[in-house]
Amino acid sequence: MPILTIFIVIIVVGVLLWLVNTYIPMDRKIKNILNAVVVIILVIWLLKVFGILGSLGSVRV
Repeated sequence: MPILTIFIVIIVVGVLLWLVNTYIPMDRKIKNILNAVVVIILVIWLLKVFGILGSLGSVRV
């Protein structure tokens, strides 16, 4: 996946999260949970894109 596509996805997700936080009235706790979930999903997606998460599947403990 090209690095430009990764940057575009990160920027789009950030702008959408900013729009939701700014223009949709919600309780602060719900916004914090929403922000955390979006960041966790984005980090997991980035780990999969760079192949780090896929290579952890072969590690045995």
